Amino acid sequence: MRKIALLLFILANFAFVQSQNSEKELIQNTEKAVKKINDTIEGEGWKAKGTVSLLLNQSSFNNWIAGGEDSFSGTLGINYDFNYKKDDITWDNKVLASYGILQTKNTDFGKKTDDRLEFNSVVGKRAFGEWYYSYFLNFRTQFTTGYIYDQDVNGKEIRTEYTKFMSPGYLTTGPGIYWSKDENLKINFAPLTSKFTFVDSAYTSGNGYRDGDYFGVDQGKSIRYELGFYTSAYYKLAIMTNVTAENTLNLYANYLEEPQNVDINYSLNIIMKVNKFLSANLSFQAIYDDNAFRGFQTREVFGLGISFGF
Repeated sequence: MRKIALLLFILANFAFVQSQNSEKELIQNTEKAVKKINDTIEGEGWKAKGTVSLLLNQSSFNNWIAGGEDSFSGTLGINYDFNYKKDDITWDNKVLASYGILQTKNTDFGKKTDDRLEFNSVVGKRAFGEWYYSYFLNFRTQFTTGYIYDQDVNGKEIRTEYTKFMSPGYLTTGPGIYWSKDENLKINFAPLTSKFTFVDSAYTSGNGYRDGDYFGVDQGKSIRYELGFYTSAYYKLAIMTNVTAENTLNLYANYLEEPQNVDINYSLNIIMKVNKFLSANLSFQAIYDDNAFRGFQTREVFGLGISFGF
């Protein structure tokens, strides 16, 4: 667990430092961070592996007639698994975290390009064949404050705070049944799943607030509870030599309110390895949750960067 704490501490520091660091400083800080992550989970049945990736992009213009604006962007990501398997017991855990910023010369604010913190855990006891009785937990939130950007009457860019750490925060958990062919293909079904949505009550207490306006939470409240059916699937495949793709799909239907409106969370992570340290990474995520937004939210990050395995 010490390694996980180190990883999250490193990513949180990157989030708050944001655009204050140069490319060289970001690379140096990442190298130092990876050196610190040198301990391993010990004990019979445990396996741990993960990657730290740093994607950088920088543009600079001087007397460039075609136009352009100086900019710098960086995204730091962590994908870490620590799993246990012994006799008829399995326990799979995954930490996904990423943070990215974009700073341009003529804007007052550095803007986020990515902000994600997610923890998944499934413990299972063999029932028969490749099926296990299971209990799962999924937790999701973000690291820093999120803003809505606009312009004032003078055309100056302004921003309004809309989200922050644990607002929203999601906790989904429940018993079920789990099927696993191997570590690259896993499916979990949980017909009695509790879902908690956490928000800061300051966002739900304003004048004129209507129940459900902010991530489905009622006026003056800070928690929304749902009971429903949850299923998750994980599939990792090798597309070709040095190119792998991780697919994760989560589906949730709320028995208590509009069960036909299924929440969807799909993630795709493609790693195209150049050599031991360089890789091209593509991350794509699509979310449908009508309590947050009536439509698909999508996120895509692509770049060539530094990748460290451990």
